[in-house]
Amino acid sequence: MILLCHPGELAEGRSRGFQVEGLKVFAVRRQGRVYAYRNRCPHRGVPLEWEADRFLDASGGLLQCAHHGALFLVESGECIQGPCLGEALDSLTCREDERGLWISLPEDD
Repeated sequence: MILLCHPGELAEGRSRGFQVEGLKVFAVRRQGRVYAYRNRCPHRGVPLEWEADRFLDASGGLLQCAHHGALFLVESGECIQGPCLGEALDSLTCREDERGLWISLPEDD
Protein backbone atom coordinates (compact mmCIF):
# COMPACT_ATOMS: atom_id res chain seq x y z
CA MET A 1 0.00 0.00 0.00
CA ILE A 2 1.15 3.53 -0.74
CA LEU A 3 0.85 6.45 1.67
CA LEU A 4 -1.21 9.34 0.24
CA CYS A 5 -1.16 11.72 3.21
CA HIS A 6 -1.57 11.96 6.96
CA PRO A 7 -5.17 11.65 8.24
CA GLY A 8 -5.43 15.35 9.19
CA GLU A 9 -4.51 16.44 5.64
CA LEU A 10 -7.92 15.47 4.21
CA ALA A 11 -10.73 17.24 6.05
CA GLU A 12 -14.34 16.09 6.21
CA GLY A 13 -16.27 17.05 3.07
CA ARG A 14 -13.09 17.83 1.11
CA SER A 15 -11.24 16.34 -1.82
CA ARG A 16 -7.56 16.29 -2.68
CA GLY A 17 -5.54 15.23 -5.71
CA PHE A 18 -2.25 13.33 -5.68
CA GLN A 19 0.39 12.09 -8.10
CA VAL A 20 1.44 8.56 -7.13
CA GLU A 21 4.03 6.64 -9.13
CA GLY A 22 3.09 8.56 -12.28
CA LEU A 23 -0.66 8.08 -11.78
CA LYS A 24 -3.09 10.91 -10.98
CA VAL A 25 -5.47 9.95 -8.18
CA PHE A 26 -7.76 11.76 -5.76
CA ALA A 27 -9.39 11.10 -2.43
CA VAL A 28 -12.58 12.41 -0.82
CA ARG A 29 -13.63 12.24 2.82
CA ARG A 30 -17.38 11.92 3.32
CA GLN A 31 -19.11 11.11 6.61
CA GLY A 32 -15.79 10.03 8.07
CA ARG A 33 -14.96 7.57 5.31
CA VAL A 34 -12.32 8.05 2.61
CA TYR A 35 -12.94 7.13 -1.04
CA ALA A 36 -10.13 7.06 -3.61
CA TYR A 37 -10.31 7.09 -7.41
CA ARG A 38 -8.08 7.40 -10.42
CA ASN A 39 -8.28 11.02 -11.62
CA ARG A 40 -9.61 10.17 -15.06
CA CYS A 41 -13.07 10.84 -16.50
CA PRO A 42 -14.44 7.75 -18.27
CA HIS A 43 -15.84 9.98 -21.06
CA ARG A 44 -12.61 11.36 -22.54
CA GLY A 45 -9.89 10.18 -20.19
CA VAL A 46 -9.12 13.70 -18.94
CA PRO A 47 -8.48 14.69 -15.29
CA LEU A 48 -11.66 15.73 -13.49
CA GLU A 49 -10.56 19.02 -11.92
CA TRP A 50 -9.75 22.39 -13.46
CA GLU A 51 -8.46 23.79 -10.19
CA ALA A 52 -6.20 21.91 -7.78
CA ASP A 53 -8.07 19.70 -5.30
CA ARG A 54 -11.56 20.67 -6.64
CA PHE A 55 -13.37 17.41 -7.40
CA LEU A 56 -16.73 18.12 -5.74
CA ASP A 57 -19.68 19.96 -7.25
CA ALA A 58 -21.00 23.21 -5.71
CA SER A 59 -23.21 21.27 -3.26
CA GLY A 60 -20.26 19.19 -2.06
CA GLY A 61 -22.40 16.07 -2.47
CA LEU A 62 -21.21 14.74 -5.84
CA LEU A 63 -17.96 14.41 -7.76
CA GLN A 64 -17.91 16.50 -10.93
CA CYS A 65 -15.89 16.48 -14.13
CA ALA A 66 -15.06 20.14 -14.73
CA HIS A 67 -14.59 19.51 -18.47
CA HIS A 68 -17.95 17.94 -19.34
CA GLY A 69 -20.11 18.46 -16.24
CA ALA A 70 -20.56 14.74 -15.59
CA LEU A 71 -21.64 13.97 -12.01
CA PHE A 72 -20.55 10.92 -10.03
CA LEU A 73 -21.59 9.40 -6.70
CA VAL A 74 -18.87 9.81 -4.08
CA GLU A 75 -19.47 6.36 -2.60
CA SER A 76 -19.26 4.34 -5.83
CA GLY A 77 -17.87 6.59 -8.58
CA GLU A 78 -20.93 5.81 -10.74
CA CYS A 79 -21.82 8.50 -13.28
CA ILE A 80 -25.41 9.62 -12.71
CA GLN A 81 -25.49 12.55 -15.16
CA GLY A 82 -23.51 13.52 -18.24
CA PRO A 83 -21.92 11.97 -21.32
CA CYS A 84 -20.64 8.90 -19.46
CA LEU A 85 -23.96 8.04 -17.77
CA GLY A 86 -23.85 4.52 -16.33
CA GLU A 87 -20.05 4.29 -16.46
CA ALA A 88 -17.89 4.74 -13.35
CA LEU A 89 -14.62 6.17 -12.15
CA ASP A 90 -11.86 3.66 -11.46
CA SER A 91 -11.97 3.13 -7.70
CA LEU A 92 -8.85 2.35 -5.71
CA THR A 93 -8.57 0.23 -2.61
CA CYS A 94 -8.15 2.67 0.27
CA ARG A 95 -7.68 2.33 4.00
CA GLU A 96 -6.94 4.69 6.86
CA ASP A 97 -5.06 4.23 10.11
CA GLU A 98 -3.44 6.54 12.66
CA ARG A 99 -0.40 6.97 10.39
CA GLY A 100 -2.20 7.97 7.20
CA LEU A 101 -4.40 7.32 4.20
CA TRP A 102 -3.18 4.43 2.07
CA ILE A 103 -4.11 3.20 -1.41
CA SER A 104 -3.32 0.25 -3.62
CA LEU A 105 -2.72 1.05 -7.27
CA PRO A 106 -4.48 -1.14 -9.85
CA GLU A 107 -1.36 -3.19 -10.58
CA ASP A 108 -0.97 -3.81 -6.82
CA ASP A 109 -4.44 -5.40 -6.43
